[in-house]
Order: sequence, then structure tokens, then C-alpha cells
Amino acid sequence: MNRKWTVALTSAAVTALALAGCSSDLPDTGSGGTSTTSGAKDAKKSEFFDQAEYERQLKFRSAKGVDLDGENAQFKPWQQALDPKLVDTAKFAKPGGGYHLCFSNASVDNPWRQVGFKTMQEEVKLHPEITKFSVLDAEAKDDKQISDIQSFASQGCSALIVSPNTTATLTPAVEAACKTGVPVIVFDRGVKTNCPVTFIHPIGGFAFGADGAEFLKEKVPSGGKVLALRILPGVDVLEQRWAAANEIFAGSGLKIVGVEFTDGDAAKTKSIVNDYIQREGKIDGVWMDAGATAVAAVEAFQDAGSALPAIVGEDQQDFLRMWAKEKLTAVAPTYPTYQWRTPVIAALRILNGKQVPQEWVLPQPKVTQDTLQNYIKEDMPPLHYAMCGCDQMPGYPAPWK
Repeated sequence: MNRKWTVALTSAAVTALALAGCSSDLPDTGSGGTSTTSGAKDAKKSEFFDQAEYERQLKFRSAKGVDLDGENAQFKPWQQALDPKLVDTAKFAKPGGGYHLCFSNASVDNPWRQVGFKTMQEEVKLHPEITKFSVLDAEAKDDKQISDIQSFASQGCSALIVSPNTTATLTPAVEAACKTGVPVIVFDRGVKTNCPVTFIHPIGGFAFGADGAEFLKEKVPSGGKVLALRILPGVDVLEQRWAAANEIFAGSGLKIVGVEFTDGDAAKTKSIVNDYIQREGKIDGVWMDAGATAVAAVEAFQDAGSALPAIVGEDQQDFLRMWAKEKLTAVAPTYPTYQWRTPVIAALRILNGKQVPQEWVLPQPKVTQDTLQNYIKEDMPPLHYAMCGCDQMPGYPAPWK
């Protein structure tokens, strides 16, 4: 069967930023601002902190994933769902194949999205029943993505996958797409409507932020100094990460000497860390809401001849390799790029009339000292994400290099 691919993409600059999510519970200092707190129990709550959702996500971390087909998917977390509430999809059933999948992508403007999109493309190749895969890249522009979604209405899509650029602004476009009768699958970032057949995402920002903060609470002695490095304010997932961390730091006895925005820039990260080393004399821990500049943070300590702190990174290869080489005290929460496989799997389930979770929550593992060596891939690019779920796919590793 011939396979027709229609991929409309523009070249995007690779940044060291993998936007995902976090929040401010300690006094919000803005870019370049500082804040000091000893983790007082009455620390100001972030407007992004939701107690019920926080508790839900932390509980999910120890939940066991369920494979919807009853398979042993222990090593296939992209097929698993946590506490799934299944919905009927019989009205969308079109058995027999010849499917045209359409994908409205927010962007491929950072390494996380680039690794994820390549993984999605390779997942599509595994399914000969998909005969056409059309992709429109919104280039991180809401107005373009709205237009892209509208244009798919006349392209004969069997199913529409959407990774929204923003939540509120894209909601009306997704609602309009739902009304066409084509099943809509949303993943990564959400929208403010329940009309998609399924919404796919890892556990969430609270879980990510908590993983890092709990680690520092365990590894840094009471009274130790912790520097919090954030990327950007106002991104819900990043705000949730910081909200969870601040909740755990409150009452911990740790001294949060600063909360700084790095803009995901390695040079700025080094400059900020160096300033705090000079000011404080010693930093015992570094919490980060995303790990793209974790290597730069460690290098700042090395350049200053200062002891390396306990640090929170992420699952990029450059950080994992440095962790092993320098014997860091570290943890790497993740926002797994294997989630990019799941929308394709979900679309095929729906088109075959199989049930899917209305909210498809995927496992969100962290890399620890005990599991570190399992994720280091010396032959992969520095900003390749270890949780791609791609290392057993045909052709690996060439498409990801």
C-alpha cells in the first residue's frame, strides 16, 4: 500500500528551552529579581496552586498504569493509562484502514518538541492502515493554528490531532472542529472544553515540581541554601511546577535564597548562578522547573571552583552524561516525549470503535541515581530526551540524530 505524506513545516531555531510548566508560591520576583525565605509555613500560595489537583497528581505518581488491551505494557508507558474512565467511540468507527490522520501542531521550536514530533512520525510509520498523514505547523502562533484547524475541515481527515499553542485562545477552534463529526484528540497542552474524544497528557506540572523539591528536601540539610531557577512566568505547566515545589519547601527548613527567571538561556543561567555564588558564598541545592540549562548551572559552579550542589535537571542527554561523569547528587523529573506516540494509537482505537479514556493520563517517571545508566545514550545528540520511548522503534537511532 502506498503511503502519502503531507507535512507542512517551517524550519525552527533550536532553543535550549523545553516549555512544559511551573508556578510561583514564594514571592514572585520577576526576571532578575531575588527572594529569600526560610520555608515558613505561611508562605504565600501561588494563584496556580490547586490543592485537589496537587494531591491527585502526587497520588498518580505511585499508581499502576493500565494497558487498554490487557497487554503487559510494563515497558510501553505510552500505551498505559492511569485510572482511566473509558468513553464509547462506536459512532466514529470506520474499520478497514485507509485512514487520513491530520495533525495541528503548535510548533517544533524547541528540542523537546522536535524529539516528540520525530517520534510521532515514526509511530505513524508503524501502522500501514494510515495512508496519509497531514501536518500543519502553527509556528507558535495562535492565529495560524486557528486557521490550520479550520483548513483541515475540508481535507477529508479521518481524525484530527491537536497540540494547542495556548489553552484559552485555541478552545473555540477545537470546539468548532468537534462539531464537524471528525474525532478530535488533544494532547500535551489542554483546552477549556470536554468536546475532544480524549485528552492525552502525562501526570502534570505538580508532580514534576514535587519530584524535584522532595529530592532537595531529602538531600539538603535544614538551613541549607537553595536557588530556584525558572524559565518564564505565566506558563500554566511551569507555574504548577513551581507551585508544587513551593508547597514542599514551605516548612522544610530550607532557605530559598532566590527565585530567578533564566529565559531558558545558558549564558544567563551561568550569570545568575555565579552572582548567587558570589553573594551567598555557598549554594547547597538548585531547583529547576525545566532542565534545558541544567548543564550550564553546573558549569557555573565548576567555573567558580565551588562545591557542586544537589540539583534538579531533566532527561536530556547532556545533563544525564554530566550527572554520571561528575557524580552529581541529582534527580531528573520528566515530561516524557513518548506521549507523542499516544495520540496516533488513540486515533486508531477510536477509528476502530474501541474505548479510550476521556482523560488519558500517562505515567511520568523520574530518572534517579538507581536508574541513571538505563537512560544514558552516548551516541545521541546532547539535547535528545531519554524518555522518547523510541529506542526500540525501527530505524532507531538515525531519525532522531
